[in-house]
This record gives sequence, C-alpha cells and structure tokens, in this order.
Amino acid sequence: MPKITFMGAGSTVFVRNVIGDCMCSPALRDSTIALYDIDSERLEDSYLILSALNNNINENRAKIEKYCGVENRKDALRGADFVVNAIQVGLYDPCTIIDFEVPKKYGLRQTIADTLGIGGIMRGLRTIPVLQDFANDMEEVCPDAWFLNYTNPMSILSGYMQRYTNVKTIGLCHSVQSCSRDLLNRLGMEDKLEGRKELIAGINHMGWLLEIKDKDGNDLYPEIRRRALEMNDREKHSDMVRFEYIRNFGYYCTESSEHNAEYNCFYIKSKYPELIDRYNIPLDEYPRRCVNQIAGWKAEKERIMADGKITHERSGEYASFIMESLVTGTPYKIGGNVLNTGLIDNLPADACVEVPCLIDNNGIHPCHVGKLPVQLAAMNMTNINAQLLTIQAAVTRKREDIYMAAMLEPHTAAELSIDEIKAMVDELIEAHGEYMKDYK
Repeated sequence: MPKITFMGAGSTVFVRNVIGDCMCSPALRDSTIALYDIDSERLEDSYLILSALNNNINENRAKIEKYCGVENRKDALRGADFVVNAIQVGLYDPCTIIDFEVPKKYGLRQTIADTLGIGGIMRGLRTIPVLQDFANDMEEVCPDAWFLNYTNPMSILSGYMQRYTNVKTIGLCHSVQSCSRDLLNRLGMEDKLEGRKELIAGINHMGWLLEIKDKDGNDLYPEIRRRALEMNDREKHSDMVRFEYIRNFGYYCTESSEHNAEYNCFYIKSKYPELIDRYNIPLDEYPRRCVNQIAGWKAEKERIMADGKITHERSGEYASFIMESLVTGTPYKIGGNVLNTGLIDNLPADACVEVPCLIDNNGIHPCHVGKLPVQLAAMNMTNINAQLLTIQAAVTRKREDIYMAAMLEPHTAAELSIDEIKAMVDELIEAHGEYMKDYK
C-alpha cells in the first residue's frame, strides 16, 4: 500500500479534506499516512482528528503516524510514494501581517498577497529555501515520490521545484475545477452544466477559459459574454473584475476577482480610489480571512473533540484522484501546473504553466495547447516576468534580483516609483528577519 506524507499537516482543515478523500478511495484507504509539521500542538490536533476519521469511515485501515520538527523530517518522508505540500512559512503572524502592513505604508494596497504582488514575491522567497530542504531529503529517502504542491505562490514554488530539483512535482489548485461551474451558476445558466466541454490554459490563478461548449457542442461564450456584461452594468457583485476581463480581453479566467484585482495595473490605483467601490474590491481580504479562520477553527475543534462524530465525503480536490490514478492506472484528467515544455507556444519555456494533464500509472502527461490569444499571453507575461525573477532571486540570493521582480510586478510598478519599490523591499527584508536572512 502507498505511503502518503503530508507536509504542513498542522493545516488541519485541509489535511482532513485530502486525507479524508484518500480514506474514501479503495486504492488508498490502507495507506500509511505520515503527518509532518513543526508545530506540535497543531500536529496533534490533526492527528487526533484524522485518527477519529479513520475510525469512523475507514475501519482503522490506514496507519497514521506523526512527525514533528526538522530533526524528524527525513523519517516522515522516508519511503513515501506521495508527498502533499501545504506549508505556510511564517504563518499569518508575523509574516502575512508584515506583507500587508509594510507595503501599506508606501500606499500599496493588496487583497490576498499570496500569489503575486509584493506579498506573493516575499512569500515565495521565504518558502523556496524550505522547499529546497524538502527536495534534498526527498532525493535521498524517497527519490521516486511525487510532490503534490498546494502551497502558494503556486507558479513560483512549483516552477522552482521543476527547474532546480530532481523531485517530480505537480502544482495543484482549486480554481480550475470550479471555474466554469461557478460562472454558469452565477449567470443563471445552470442547465448548461451537465456534459459541458471546456479548455482551460494559462498560468495558475490566471488560467483562461478558452473554450466552453454545451453537451451538444454549441459555443456558450456568446451568451456568457452578453449576460456577464449586463450583470456588471446592472449591479455590484463579487466577481466584477473577472467579468471586466470578459469585456476587455474577451475571456474569463480561473481564480476569483479578489485575487485578480491585484494581478494587474487596472483596478487598485491610489490615484483613482473610486475604482475600489466601483469594482467591489475587498482590500485586506486575506488578513480578515485568516482572523476568521483561526477563530472558526477553535470553535470547530471544540465541537469535534466533544462528540467525535467527524465524517467525510470525498471532495473535488485533485490529490486523491491523482494518487489513485498513478496507483491503479485508471485514467484521470486534471488542470496541473507544470514546466512549459512546448505546451503553450507563446509563453516562455522557463514558465510554470497551467494546462490539462492526463494521468495513468505511467505518470502525469501534460497536453499541448498551442498559442493563446495574444492579449491573454500578454496578460500572463506580466505575471510570469515577476515569477521568473523571484525564482532567480531565490537562486542568486541577490537583493538586486528582488528589486527587479518587484519593479516588474504590474500592480507594484503601477503605484510606486523605483526608489519607493527599493525602499519597500529593503524594509520588508528587514522586517522578515530570519526568514530573509540569506538575501543580501
């Protein structure tokens, strides 16, 4: 039976979903589950909850182990077939707070700051050294394992692993599965959900819904465009930025409007503060979520521990289906983040792109997409520029490369001068202390 190691197992809600999914799979339910974290309290929470789940839905068939601390990391990884990564280096406090509060002093406002923007750059830079340590251990004790990365910034972290380590890496996100479903539901086109056909490709969080057809092969985009523009002109709602993408670039994309509001130079502009209200942009959204999630988890933990009646139904997360397909050979299709080995013709070979991938027991097979419409490739490139320079900075450990990544990040460059950008980067490096100690 497979061994599944979960890095960052203190992310209790997420580990419960992924490992709960594995317990729902006949091919995976007898697996050895190795839970790893550096926080003993959070690790214990996850261990207790997964043990209860194993008892309640899996007849205690999985073997669950826990490993805490860097000194036990190799043992957690030893012999693993699959390594799921969901770490957050620096956590909400202090690092996420720093990523929001320091830029705010310079007039740079953010919504999520985990994928791009100056917050995404800093998160990537403090996470890559930890992933390199993981890779070193994996190459020694589980060299054939697949690394399933869920941690953001997805393109930066997965791209680094794919280019600079020998670890078999696939980047996974939630947004591909829900993209067209949520769009059709929002537009009152639920009757088109069943049997629909779609093509999504681009980069993580900005993968483009290139084609969408109903079960009979009819193109749904003309009606989608009509309804989306009517809705944006008629009312305020939570997806206005992506609907403006449809208006101005012709296509919808995978990740939410609160994310995409900060991936470009169009919507968060201190010179035009009215745009925040016009496009219903939730500034400082991620810190609010973190505070609410922390409080919500404490209440949920107390409830679970009180009655022990935890259960689970298999979710739409890709991880368990990928593992199942690699173990059994049953074909499965995902939207995965992989190195651009000729998959999207008009994006760079060094870029980590999000494309359809077919899976069987011979591995993960990315599909050739061809050329994106020029305007969509151009939008992706504004993000890829910063991603590649952040990876370069992680390799060189040079502050000058961090400056360049920030200068070419579209939202940062639209708001700040070069001198302000450099000063902000310097202050962020100092504020993050030990997490950025190697960047000179």
